Amino acid sequence: MLPPIIIDDVRPRTPSGAAAKAAIGERVLVGATILRDGHDLLAGRVRWRTIGETAWFSAPLQLDNPGLDRWAGTFVADRIGRHEFQIEAWTDRFATWRHHAEVKAAANDPELDLVLEEGALLIDRLTPRAPREARPALAAAANGLRDVSRTLDERLTAGLDEHVAALLADVADPIDRTRTKSFALWVDRERGREGAWYELFPRSEGGFAGATKRLSAIASMGFDVVYLPPIHPIGRTYRKGPNNTMGAGPDDPGSPWAIGSEEGGHTAIHPALGTIEDFHAFVDEARALDMEVALDYALQCAPDHPWVQEHPEWFHHRPDGSIAYAENPPKKYQDIYPLNFWPEKERDREALWEACFEIFDYWIAHDVHIFRVDNPHTKPFAFWEWVINAVRADHPETIFLAEAFTRPPVMAKLAEVGFTQSYTYFAWRTERWELEEYVTELADGPAADYMRPNFWPNTPDILAGLLRNGAASAFRMRLLLAATMSPSYGIYSGYELCENEPASDLNEEYLHSEKYQLRPRTWDRPDSLVPFISTLNDIRRRHRAFAELRTIAFHDADNENIIVYSKKSGDGSDVMLCVVNLDPDRWQEATVSLDLEALGVDAPTFEVYDELSGERYTWSEHAYVRLDPAQQPGHVFEVRPA
Repeated sequence: MLPPIIIDDVRPRTPSGAAAKAAIGERVLVGATILRDGHDLLAGRVRWRTIGETAWFSAPLQLDNPGLDRWAGTFVADRIGRHEFQIEAWTDRFATWRHHAEVKAAANDPELDLVLEEGALLIDRLTPRAPREARPALAAAANGLRDVSRTLDERLTAGLDEHVAALLADVADPIDRTRTKSFALWVDRERGREGAWYELFPRSEGGFAGATKRLSAIASMGFDVVYLPPIHPIGRTYRKGPNNTMGAGPDDPGSPWAIGSEEGGHTAIHPALGTIEDFHAFVDEARALDMEVALDYALQCAPDHPWVQEHPEWFHHRPDGSIAYAENPPKKYQDIYPLNFWPEKERDREALWEACFEIFDYWIAHDVHIFRVDNPHTKPFAFWEWVINAVRADHPETIFLAEAFTRPPVMAKLAEVGFTQSYTYFAWRTERWELEEYVTELADGPAADYMRPNFWPNTPDILAGLLRNGAASAFRMRLLLAATMSPSYGIYSGYELCENEPASDLNEEYLHSEKYQLRPRTWDRPDSLVPFISTLNDIRRRHRAFAELRTIAFHDADNENIIVYSKKSGDGSDVMLCVVNLDPDRWQEATVSLDLEALGVDAPTFEVYDELSGERYTWSEHAYVRLDPAQQPGHVFEVRPA
């Protein structure tokens, strides 16, 4: 049987009922369709608690879209871990009475005296359910409605008092109070929601000793996370040479993703990088500089990995008895063996999965709490659901970034089974309409409740779009978009030097890729983008609007090469407006037309302060811009009242 009040389409949620996502301090957007028969008014609220706790907290819901019976509200979680929330709704009989009383009073209804008594009786019935401190005021209101020594208008005023309505607003009438089932919510620490990442190959810096010296420069640019590709021993069998060629020479280092040799596997460190003590020194220095270290978690093995000899049942075997190497036609990875996550025997599967869990456990014990997971879409969803939950059981602070450039449903499912963040298609979205459509989908689409983007303009595998043979202006523009559109973004080292030479016209990888050879660099070049990167990251840290994704709003411009978007902090106190020239080669001009309501501006004019140039302008709904990419890729305005 249906309940007396219908509550449908609750958000946040996931398709399967797995946990939606939030972070400490984030305003969780809650919505539901709530309706009942007739014309009586409704009230609603969201209730939430940490799993394992008995006390519930609550916050009111408001009718957000009357035509669609859509209600909305927010709440803020203050603890990491598993939470649950419910939606409650009930007939707001006091609000319904107030409405009827006002209508009857305006019509001079002769039964108004009876209506006032009905209000008093309603207050009498609800008062015992109100907070103890509210009860004297409610009793006084009921007495005022009944006080025949007063005029009808005075008695009516006692019942229509806004303070009385506020005292009863969250008092649920038990007659038809309806409550949904509990919905799951996972709450991450702040870094799970936002942060600036920097990818660094320690071997190109001379190992951990040199990489540790590099950390202060990375920190000075304003990065929060230093991500390291695999730091483990590299196999020699079928080792790749420069530019992914076969037949590596004796001094070629090979790909770090070809993990394992006689020196160890996923819990060992490549001897050329240093010792575990050197790694600890690197982690400690990063922490001293207010950064965290993220490690690559790549579940694959070189032919020389100890597991190949110790556990041949964990691999795929071909008819001739050989182990199948990894392929992504036309690409071949002869130096990598994929794991078989579903071996024939259940005990072998359990042993493999446990060994994969122990890799996480090992590095967490060495103070690593962020993992970038390589190609998770090539491993079972069931495995990720199990292992992420197993890690979080003891280490809920752990963050998992999914490196999955694959089909949208697969990326969404990985987020649903537990990944904290995901790489996205940002590197390939270059036109204005593409960016607006894609970011709107990420911010407000069905997966927005559980899939968090991390925008990377480049990776060691991806030199795409305008960056291919691009000028410094292209690198500045794409960085500006990534850093201001997404709460989390990252760059691969060399970006600040505008490394731009692709392997070929068809291959998106870099020529002389650092995946296959060392790339020592001269970091203090005068044409470096370090000052620009540092400024952007400083702006991000000072303006809480950039920690938000779901508040993004796009505005119009009469030139398709100009994109305009704004963001607000959760409480609306910080409003930022970005205007970016998407053409890295030519200046562009446009008249922008702003949605003042989206900006939270209620005056005909207002001031904008450009955080990049230090210039101030007085703007209105329509404004003119002219942007020369050789000078500045865009404006990053703080919106201020005029």
